[in-house]
Order: sequence, then C-alpha cells, then structure tokens
Amino acid sequence: MIEIVNTPRDYAWGSTSAIADLIGAVPSGAPEAELWLGDHPACPARVKSTGQSLIAWGESHPERFGHGPLPFLLKVLAAESPLSIQAHPTRVQAERGFANENAAGLALDSSTRNYRDANHKPEVIMALSDFSALCGFRPRSEQTSIIAELVQQGVPGSSELSRAVEAGLAIAVEWILTRGDGVNRLVEALSAGIRAPHNSGVDEAFVTARMLSDKFPGDPGIALSILLNRVTLRPGEALFLPAGNIHAYLHGLGIEVMAASDNVLRGGLTSKHVDVPELLSVLDFRELDEPRLEATVSDGVRTFDAGLDDFIVTEITANDDVRVTIAGPAIAVVVAGDVVLHSDSDCKLSRGCSAFIEAGETLHRVMGNGKIYVAHLPTRNLSQTKLD
Repeated sequence: MIEIVNTPRDYAWGSTSAIADLIGAVPSGAPEAELWLGDHPACPARVKSTGQSLIAWGESHPERFGHGPLPFLLKVLAAESPLSIQAHPTRVQAERGFANENAAGLALDSSTRNYRDANHKPEVIMALSDFSALCGFRPRSEQTSIIAELVQQGVPGSSELSRAVEAGLAIAVEWILTRGDGVNRLVEALSAGIRAPHNSGVDEAFVTARMLSDKFPGDPGIALSILLNRVTLRPGEALFLPAGNIHAYLHGLGIEVMAASDNVLRGGLTSKHVDVPELLSVLDFRELDEPRLEATVSDGVRTFDAGLDDFIVTEITANDDVRVTIAGPAIAVVVAGDVVLHSDSDCKLSRGCSAFIEAGETLHRVMGNGKIYVAHLPTRNLSQTKLD
C-alpha cells in the first residue's frame, strides 16, 4: 500500500476552495475542479514518497500493479458552476469513434476530438456536500406539465417545442441543439425568468433554466434543461450515469468513479467542442423516474454497485474498527477523520489523503474515526462485518 497525491485540474467550472479544504492545502487562487487519483495518462497520480507517476511505478512493479492499466479512475470533483450537457459512449461506440478519428488523422490532443480512447465511461458519483445535477430525461408526465405551462403563458417557441416532443425526444433534442425555428425565442424567454408559482416542480425547471442562462447566455442547453431531471443529492447519496445518459453536474463536491476513459460528447453549456450529431448518435432517450443509485449496507460499510465489470465503490465509516475484504488493485481516499488501513502493510491516512492498494494485497481492516471511499474491482462474495 502506497500513499498517492496529485495536483487538481483547473477547469473553469471548478471551486476555488472545496478541494483545497478537503486535502488540507492552500488554495491556488485558480479554479480547482478535479483531483484525479489513478493512472490515467492525461493526469496520473504520483507516489507521495518519490514523486514518481503511478504509471511509471506500475511499469516497474507490474506484479504489484495488476499487469496493466487500472480499469477505473477515481476523482474528487468540485463544481462551483455547471458543467457541459454531455453523455458518454458504450464500448462499441467508443471503439468505432476512436478508430474513425484516428483514420481521419486527428491528433489525440486535438480540441475537436470526441474520442480520446476506445473505452466506455459509465460513472458513479457520491455526494460529499449537497450536490445538484441534471440527469436523464424527465418522465413524460413532467415534460407535459412543463410544456403545458409554457404554452398557457404564451411563451414564444413553446408551441414548436410541444410539437417536437410529440414527434419524439430524439427529434426534440435535435431541434433544440441545432437551433431549429423557435429555439432562440424559447431560450430568450426562459432566460428572462418565467415562473410557475402554483407548481413547484415546473417552477424549479424554470429557475434552473434561468440560472443556466446567467452562466451561458443564449445557449440552447438552457431550453434542453427543462426536459431533464433536476436531482439534488444529500451527502452520502449517489447517482449512476450509464453510457448514453445525458447529464450536467451543476454544483457541489463529490467522489466520482468511472471506467478509465476521457470520452465526452458535448451538446451545450460549454466553450469546448460540441458535436451534436455524434451526441445524438450515443444518447439513450428513455425517460428516468429515479436516477439515484442505492447502496447496500452492512455495519460501517456501504457498497455502490452499478453492475459494471470495471469497478464498484465501497464507503467505510470507521468509528473504531471495521473489517472488510477488498482486494487490490484499489484506490482509497479519506473524506473525514483519521484512519489506519490494515493489509499486508499498514497505512495511516488523514482527511484528504489517498492510497493505492496493490494487486495481491487485501484491505481487511479500517481502524480509527473517519470515512473513506474505495474504488476497486467487483467481487460478489465480499465478507464485510464489524469486529466486536
């Protein structure tokens, strides 16, 4: 077991204080959006004692690393303002898109790249603070209520939106993102601050659209947002975002774990590359009643399992001594208190510290008074019980 560190990525939407507060660092003064803890080549973690990248360490210790790149990546994510409306491809879609862009001669670091690798990117995010997001398409009944309110108020573009949704969500999303006839007038009206005080759910959709217009004036994503679920997670709650799920994180601090990929298809609310046809080709247009991911619970241990082969996430709250069975390779990050991780070797970690648990090593006890998240490979017969 080795302690690992990294430098936060300074994306414009990041918080200037949340990650620094968590890891006990002095804020840089710039936005600090994501702390990557893994071996992804875009921003690999480093071994704290030597400064060596986790990639280089793994190449020199293949038997302790797992004989290949990690299939997952853990991030601490701190959103001060909204991220882009986006989705991620399936593995088959990623393989095809990556091959096509390679054949077209696009450099891997090109700003117009959609596919930077050939992997899928399902994600799970666990909230450390109140965390808000847009996630998946609303149930049709909610969409109908929102559109009916717009039509009743005579909002410009609302009749066109109604007809587009009746023709199908795929048609409606394409109409919005390609700025079909009426979209700009609808965006302008939503940005002006439409209210629906008699219906709190509808009103929340309009308030969200107005908030987005403050950050991204004139963006068609403002209109698209009213068709999406607005979700607020409390600390400890989670979302699962499978391939094709349309989403945009809005605000908050969380632990995000995903398959090791950097493939993003964007549709709006961003200054980065937007590719509407490619986004439409990967979107899942099914409606979602409830996008939250529920944890299975045992004493001091909560497991978030989305049924993926790439990873599961275990949350351990140690108020003294908790037994787990988590086989490496794994990444652990402490989000509260002080803990000691016991395996073949012991590792004492404080709030904000992280460790790589080696292949062939098993984390079997967590002592102290704190909380950690561990991303690791799925095993379906874990024994997780609190010690007497």
